[in-house]
Amino acid sequence: MSPSVPTIRDFRPSDAAAFRRLNEEWILAHFRLEDADHLVLGDPEGAIVAVGGHILVATCGPTAEVVGVCALLPHGDDCFELAKMAVSAAHRRNGIGLALAVDAVRRARALGAKRLYLESNSTLAAAIGLYRKLGFRDVPRPSDTPYARADVFMALDL
Repeated sequence: MSPSVPTIRDFRPSDAAAFRRLNEEWILAHFRLEDADHLVLGDPEGAIVAVGGHILVATCGPTAEVVGVCALLPHGDDCFELAKMAVSAAHRRNGIGLALAVDAVRRARALGAKRLYLESNSTLAAAIGLYRKLGFRDVPRPSDTPYARADVFMALDL
């Protein structure tokens, strides 16, 4: 598939199925779905947008196919959690993940956040490399992580 410059836009209710599909694709390729996944993927509008979060959607091509997503979840005072970032397997290595992450950082700053936080897993080397490239640094494991698979915790001061 030839690279295409993605367009990043806000989530629409009609994107819920793509948000779920893209996230389930990467999670099930490496792990199992956990209770927190079911909650967010089953109702992204209610679990993310309705509580003050945002979902960014990357589209490509003439049909504006949804090829990537990521969420910003409120995470304490002046902080968002970068979560549920996924890019279609067919569109990986085309800069879509980077475009989503850069836009998420820009959006968090525009919303007045002082910090972005994320949880990941050490087996996801490409994702960890992307986060480090953007300036994320390791932070201690929080006591309240909802994910058994999470073993990497990072933050970016904005």
